[in-house]
Amino acid sequence: MTDLTPPAGALAGIQVLDLSRVLAGPWCTQILADLGADVVKVERPGAGDDTRHWGPPFLQDADGNDTTQASYFTACNRNKRSVTIDMATEDGQQLIRQMALQADVLVENFKVGGLARYGLDHATLCALNPRLVYCSVTGFGQDGPYAERAGYDLMIQAMTGMMSITGRADGEPGGGPLRVGVALTDLFTGVYASSAILAALHARHRTGEGQHIDMALLDVGMAILANQAAGFLATGVAPGRQGNSHPSLAPYQDFATQDGSMLLAIGNDGQFARFCAAAGHPEWAQDARFASNTLRVKHRAALIPAMEAVTRTRTTAEWIALLEDKAVPCGPINTIAQAFDDAQVRARGLRVALPRDAGDGVAQITGVASPLRLSAHPPVLRHAPPALGQHTDEVLQVLGVDAAQRAELRARGVV
Repeated sequence: MTDLTPPAGALAGIQVLDLSRVLAGPWCTQILADLGADVVKVERPGAGDDTRHWGPPFLQDADGNDTTQASYFTACNRNKRSVTIDMATEDGQQLIRQMALQADVLVENFKVGGLARYGLDHATLCALNPRLVYCSVTGFGQDGPYAERAGYDLMIQAMTGMMSITGRADGEPGGGPLRVGVALTDLFTGVYASSAILAALHARHRTGEGQHIDMALLDVGMAILANQAAGFLATGVAPGRQGNSHPSLAPYQDFATQDGSMLLAIGNDGQFARFCAAAGHPEWAQDARFASNTLRVKHRAALIPAMEAVTRTRTTAEWIALLEDKAVPCGPINTIAQAFDDAQVRARGLRVALPRDAGDGVAQITGVASPLRLSAHPPVLRHAPPALGQHTDEVLQVLGVDAAQRAELRARGVV
């Protein structure tokens, strides 16, 4: 008989207390949840995470009507249980401390020192539970002249120089600094934070003790400048905006076609030679101006217009078909709708629908599958993003809070 029980996640048995809101912290804890950790998200009674209200767009009920629940929240809160507790009350603080005693990991993104007044800061909770891995996510870190400031992704993109290298160059139509289309710094901070937490849990196996993790959006924003930062540090010359072209590769950008645009990502001389042959211009690969990548970058002002005159003669689909078997990276520039309809996206099962039975009219929530593919312990999507306070009773019951006590706490607005 075949065992249809899904394998336990790689982090099965790990308890995570999630005191974070908005995106960076919840993105981190969703990664841990997808890998099997039991993540309990603490939210404000009656309001919840700010992103529950960041709409439109909103979730729809079974009849296709908008609810009052924003879809933003669902992007980073699946596989979690939602508990509503007012941490401004002494009883609420005590409940959270009880949860921290049972937790392996705590993630929070309050301002520096913000949880100390509630007795929920690192020093207090780790004195009670020395094995606790406590991860703080802030805009600027736990020290330095900006530590007390609130930090937001857009601000960090501006401050780190990310916007100075995103968009078309000054003087071109539409030129000027632009933010990336998603909150990139928040998302990367969540990914870095999950890696740091896993490292701290591994270290705990040796030492028996947890530790404090100080994650700052500013630090991450500087780190993900990657090759652009490396180029500046090597030369002292700050890179600028150049649209969709690459500072170190050519041709590596969008090209106009007969019916729109396509993307060519040619990263070496062999790919360039194969493109030239397929395009009917093998002489370009022998041209002294274009014979190597460094030369093509130097002479891109001559190369790109010549190539675009040729790319305009075929449709995007024709170019993709022509180059597909020649190992020349070429693809469409899709809308998000087109991306979800792509054959490879469908084959990989990247669109997933999770049922939800919370009595709020939302029968299921559709999201994007985890990109983590572990052969022995694949992510298991156990729960749809929760309704506000959906799991309060079951979590408090485990803490020993009986039905009468829960009713009393509700009456006083503690939960």
